Amino acid sequence: MVLEGSQDKRRDIEGLNGITKKPVLLAGQHVPAPLFLPLKAVESHAARRTRVAWLQAPTPLPRQRFHSYFPHPHELRSRGDRWIWGPSPPAVRMAGQRTAAGAGRERSPASSPRGSPRAARKKLGAGKMAERALYAAVAAVLRRRGWLLAAPLLYVTAMLLLSWDLEGVPARIGVAVLRRQPPGSVYRSPQVFQKLWPFMQADVNHSHAMTVAWHQKANKKWKPCFRKKLSNAGLPPSNGYLIIEANGGLNQQRLSICDAVAVAGLLNATLVIPFFHLNSVWRDSSKFGDIFDEDHFIETLKDHVRVVRELPEDILQRFDHNISSIVNLRSKAYSSKSYYLQTALPKLLELGAVRIAPFSNRLALSVPSNIQALRCLSNFEALRFSKPIRELAENMVKRMLKNSSASGGKYVSVHLRFEEDMVAFSCCTYDGGQKEKHEMDKARERSWRGKFNRPGKKTNPEKNRRDGKCPLTPLEVGMMLRGMGFDNMTSIYVASGKIYNAERYMAPLRQLFPLLETKDTLASSQELAPFQDHSSRLAALDYTVCAHSEVFLTTQGGNFPHFLMGHRRFLYGGHSKTIKPDKKRLVLSLDNQNIRWDKFKRNMIEILRHSDMKGIGLRKPHASLYMFPMPDCMCPHSEA
Repeated sequence: MVLEGSQDKRRDIEGLNGITKKPVLLAGQHVPAPLFLPLKAVESHAARRTRVAWLQAPTPLPRQRFHSYFPHPHELRSRGDRWIWGPSPPAVRMAGQRTAAGAGRERSPASSPRGSPRAARKKLGAGKMAERALYAAVAAVLRRRGWLLAAPLLYVTAMLLLSWDLEGVPARIGVAVLRRQPPGSVYRSPQVFQKLWPFMQADVNHSHAMTVAWHQKANKKWKPCFRKKLSNAGLPPSNGYLIIEANGGLNQQRLSICDAVAVAGLLNATLVIPFFHLNSVWRDSSKFGDIFDEDHFIETLKDHVRVVRELPEDILQRFDHNISSIVNLRSKAYSSKSYYLQTALPKLLELGAVRIAPFSNRLALSVPSNIQALRCLSNFEALRFSKPIRELAENMVKRMLKNSSASGGKYVSVHLRFEEDMVAFSCCTYDGGQKEKHEMDKARERSWRGKFNRPGKKTNPEKNRRDGKCPLTPLEVGMMLRGMGFDNMTSIYVASGKIYNAERYMAPLRQLFPLLETKDTLASSQELAPFQDHSSRLAALDYTVCAHSEVFLTTQGGNFPHFLMGHRRFLYGGHSKTIKPDKKRLVLSLDNQNIRWDKFKRNMIEILRHSDMKGIGLRKPHASLYMFPMPDCMCPHSEA
């Protein structure tokens, strides 16, 4: 056999010297046949009888060039412990020979014998091909042993990346940008507003959204009926005195008072006007009489529960005029009727007076109907604001009605929870940068002293926002209302504490709704002077103005909206007339910088429609009567 080729091929052919037992000859020289190859050079392919031994060479030749030197049909055959490279039987004609017929054209090479590697390769199925590919990959790794050293490092790196909570990594760390946060994770409302603002200005609303906000009507009108469930047989002799301590803000105190009336009725005890605990967050030193009308409270309850302003002298002497000496029962949250009858009543009969402090959510939500009726009576009738609060609040309502003459005296009230402490507690981030972060860290440390810095404590602002836990900004409130169809001629009353960074955050809301009022604009500084530094009294003003609005919008959970929604149901025949947005859905629209104005409006109107449907609701077993007064406090009109 003669190897054909030019002198230029010498370097390539010499690559075989590392695996042949005899030197490879150049063109024109005879090659001893067969050409013997060591078994070690091709031992990884022995089971397959292939012609790829050249892959094992120190400097392997390109496949197409190697086959040009050993043209088909040659093959690699085994002989004992050696592999032989030689012509495949039967021998084929060498290059350059011509067929007798064919007009000087070369004959195509004869087909491979049945047992040849090429024929076997044609018959390989998908499984065999995959097996060969895997085997080749393993062989490549084994040839380059440096990969074996890198494999453990690659494995550890992959495990760390898979186990790392990427959502908890700050945005400034490079690994966090490997994947985009899910929609609704980032505060992008200002960017969305800049895009939609021209369309808001051009959208002239003729739908009178104020008058068509509420389509859902109760099948039957609901009216108060709780008095029918109260006994008129007169009060038996008292079993003793009940002293409770109310804590929290205005409506937390309200809840404690109403539950205390119910427990006093259950125990047939005389209720002492509740004490208010000075809360470190609210910082209001007001007493019961500063916020509520004591005389009206006592008079309204007199036929059902005895109420006194203070303990009588004989009881005070029994405890050395020290109320803290009276035994404190420390009942558990949501204690049942049986607990009070089996545990509290014997102590009351024995000592003549018992104390429960603190008294917040200390009575079960579901109790007998006559006890529920006492809750209704105290919340909706007996608890009336004190005269100074009532007079100023009524004047503020009149001014709002006058300012809303363009809409028939109807206005929208918004409970906006964007005070510094609320923003800090939520652990959400907005667009204030490092300055905002520094201020929020200080506020958290000032009010909660290390609660957010404990070892292992993690905060995830992006997840909080997706879950609807972030307080809505004034801008987001305005965008939502405009999307629902309330135009720039709508009168808005904002009930809130001191807004965080008010000058900056309130400006867009005023831009959207120029007819915007707060207690500071509706009342003069002289009128508000007696209420300053008393958060519960200021909250009572907001409560009254919101209760008389045509539409009430709540932006965050809490006792204020819960009590107000229940009170509005009591006032308006069962419908709360309240917008309670699903913030998980809302943030998706506020995070979409590509959203169109018509799509944004459809999304907001759907939120309004959902709130309308939920406006009328009956209390479920584990829900609060103060939020859902039906059917415990109200009955259908035909039954009232």
